[in-house]
Amino acid sequence: MAVNGERELATARGPVRVRFGSATDVGAVRTVNEDDLFARPPVFLVADGMGGHARGDAASRSVVTTFAAHIAGGDPSTPERILDAIHSANRAVRELTPGDDGTAMAGTTVSGVALVDAGEGSGVNWMAFNVGDSRVYSWNGRTLEQVTVDHSAVQELVDSGLILPDEAEAHPDRNVITRAIGAHDTVDIDAWLIPLAAAQSYLICSDGLSKEVPHDAIADVLATAPDAAEAARRLVEAALEHGGRDNVTALIVESVAADVDDDDPEATRDRVDTSVDEDTTTRERGRDASLPA
Repeated sequence: MAVNGERELATARGPVRVRFGSATDVGAVRTVNEDDLFARPPVFLVADGMGGHARGDAASRSVVTTFAAHIAGGDPSTPERILDAIHSANRAVRELTPGDDGTAMAGTTVSGVALVDAGEGSGVNWMAFNVGDSRVYSWNGRTLEQVTVDHSAVQELVDSGLILPDEAEAHPDRNVITRAIGAHDTVDIDAWLIPLAAAQSYLICSDGLSKEVPHDAIADVLATAPDAAEAARRLVEAALEHGGRDNVTALIVESVAADVDDDDPEATRDRVDTSVDEDTTTRERGRDASLPA
């Protein structure tokens, strides 16, 4: 399955042209592809059903169908609508295993970006969001930067200084995630607002890519591929060549905006307040400005 396309969206900052390309594969070991993706401007996401759990493929599909029902295509969304769609997806996945009968729960990750209008004072932004260990990367033609933070056992060990980042890839708990859609009645979401720039690119992927293909090799593909669709195809092929031990999905989003000043001194990444009714505290990362949770 590949979803590729191009769309122009009207925004308060002027037109934004979005191009996107994707690729996915079951891999060399699995028999079912539990990855799914959604690519309908203004929203792009990857969901990775939890391997070994009941109905992982149904869980990732539930995320996609929930977003399709909640988000109107063709115009920028809002941070509130994106967060509402994720919470609704959590409820939908919970309903896949309604009884406490010992059946393994259905669950999935979700990571993505959405073009949103955050209202007066913030305006049009790309919003990155994440639950689990699928990832969003930004790519500026030279540097590949991980935007999201993995919700995983090894990431917590890295954050606490108990292991080095290089040790995480070989750690025995590298596949243990600490947050997932469907794991609990409420879901703790990480989200960031990234100011709209003249040209931006994002890679959204399941861990079947990030755990198989080194960071530098991913950057090399993005630097040499002629377009988003070909880059996604090459990245999936690279994961298969490195073993393909999991389902693998790559979704690349490129945007071009007219009349946007890339030298805007206010162009800093802000963390979105994702609290609903519970008191949650989200982790700061890099240049993120932590907002009240």
